[in-house]
Amino acid sequence: MAVALGLTLAWPGVAGATESSTVHQQAASTVQQQAAAAAGSDWLHVSGNQIVDAGGNPVWLTGVNWFGFNASERVFHGLWSANITQVTKSMADRGINIVRVPISTQLLLEWKNGQATAPNVNTYANPELEGKNSLQIFEYWLSLCETYGIKVMLDVHSAEADNSGHIHPVWYKGTITPELYYQAWEWAATRWKTNDTLVAFDLKNEPHGTANDTTRAKWDNTTDVDNWKNTAETAARRILAINPEVLILVEGQEIYPREGKTWSSPNTNPDLSPNYYNNWWGGNLRGVKDYPINLGANQDQLVYSPHDYGPLVFNQPWFDKPFDKTTLTNDVWRPNWFYIHENGTAPLLIGEWGGRLGQDARQDKWMTALRDLIVEHKLHQTFWVLNPNSGDTGGLLLDDWKTWDEQKYALLKPALWQYSNKFVSLDHEVPLGGAGSTTGISLGQRYSSGGGPGDTTAPSAPGQPTATGVTGTGVSLSWAASTDNVGVTSYDVLRGSTVIATVSGTSYAVTGLTPSTAYTFSVRARDAAGNVSAASAARSVTTTAGGDTPGGNGGCAATYKTTSSWSGGFQAEVTVRNTGTSAGTRWTVNWTYPSGTAVTSLWNGVLTTPAVTVTNAAHNGSLAANASTTFGFIGTGPATTPDPITCTLS
Repeated sequence: MAVALGLTLAWPGVAGATESSTVHQQAASTVQQQAAAAAGSDWLHVSGNQIVDAGGNPVWLTGVNWFGFNASERVFHGLWSANITQVTKSMADRGINIVRVPISTQLLLEWKNGQATAPNVNTYANPELEGKNSLQIFEYWLSLCETYGIKVMLDVHSAEADNSGHIHPVWYKGTITPELYYQAWEWAATRWKTNDTLVAFDLKNEPHGTANDTTRAKWDNTTDVDNWKNTAETAARRILAINPEVLILVEGQEIYPREGKTWSSPNTNPDLSPNYYNNWWGGNLRGVKDYPINLGANQDQLVYSPHDYGPLVFNQPWFDKPFDKTTLTNDVWRPNWFYIHENGTAPLLIGEWGGRLGQDARQDKWMTALRDLIVEHKLHQTFWVLNPNSGDTGGLLLDDWKTWDEQKYALLKPALWQYSNKFVSLDHEVPLGGAGSTTGISLGQRYSSGGGPGDTTAPSAPGQPTATGVTGTGVSLSWAASTDNVGVTSYDVLRGSTVIATVSGTSYAVTGLTPSTAYTFSVRARDAAGNVSAASAARSVTTTAGGDTPGGNGGCAATYKTTSSWSGGFQAEVTVRNTGTSAGTRWTVNWTYPSGTAVTSLWNGVLTTPAVTVTNAAHNGSLAANASTTFGFIGTGPATTPDPITCTLS
């Protein structure tokens, strides 16, 4: 699994430049005048799962990535033909209120040691950059962002200044030691301590690696050199000792041990191991549940930042079955990172997501589903990417570095912060787009007496759930609706304190439970503004002991069929049929594989391992007499038909 930039680099000559130097000299003068006029503090903080300004007003960070400073060129890509002022103004005019800037530890250390060099930029297209080294260009761009109301997040993308540096799994490499990594961040914190345009530090892009790798990132409570959780806490504390106002973003890693496993467990299959949960590089934040980041007195600066991509970047197992926003939320996003937002632990900022459109229906469906989740819950995000030269995703800009991909922008636009048809800046004084902007407003305008804070009223608590159809593995819940001054949009279903589903209606069929076990369920309501109600009164339920007749002897039969196989794997399908004379509402199928064969991904059912137990999904549990349904799965190892295979129906 990889999330590679796949950069295709080119350095066109000056022939592509079209703007006159007079225009850019005037723009540079305007930058200096407006930056000098800007004042006030725009530092951001954390309250529960929201990011807020100094007055406690919720804000929404909605932006984009622009890479290049992380690479060997040591400067934004595109400045070989595009003008830095025009690109920045264009982003602001189109609603980008924060830009995530990938950089390398190596470049930060060069800047720290006074070794900044002049990068190769087209000074005919960028006369304002004439004679500037890479640090001066970066700080000139910060002044542009201040002028146009854009905030900035700095992201250590790699240890070394390398176009493929992100492929290295950890934050240290060669001469870049862990201590130098910390010192680079301390220098950045000191350098921009008073600059509230640079409001966030993303500590390290996509820590990753599997248990089989010689070097890999893990997440636990040790102080081992490869422990990303300990490294992130150390870096954050050293930064916050210098600037306690800056937001700290902590990404996940690639794998996390399954229940009962440890970081010493073998990774028998690097991509689909039964010993570990796998996800995108940087996208696995399961460790937060067991070992949350602790920043002490500065906990209110912590934001978790997962990454997520579609099948055109890598064909993850969950893309090989039918999926939609609900299944992706339940199967992938919630267990890996969305639970952090739902449980109110901390805010989430999805630091990378995006890709090409119109080439793969699954890709378009995934990107739309994640966009809708972002909008529904006001999750913070920086889209990957502005650059058209990102090989596996493409960019918001087309190859001329001026024209926007309007189809992709139309998909992104609902996930950009807007109020009264204007884009909202994170700057209290400067509208997004700069003074006189016709497309943007400032944060101060958003929360002025005329702008108001919008809907801040939470829905009422829903009614206590009722429980019907209790079996050994499931229960049907229903509840009285919540009320809201604007309107309820969804309900969270909680088992204990954990959200297990988000639904639009007032009922939910819980599956995958254990026989003879006590559970408590409650629900809470959400509205369109992201306000969350108090939880309902809890309902206690004890599942039955099971007792349904197995096989085809008590009203249920399961038929197993291998549909295809290949070296090291196979695909199979099971048909579940109600052979009785009355309808059933829940089914469970069980079998045991020989050693070396395992299910790795499954659809139209809920999988429990190590012995294979599959219960119905929410949509296919009810079977009339003689009716049937199917579920399918991908397996590893030899394709073999299990015997016996048992089925229960209740």
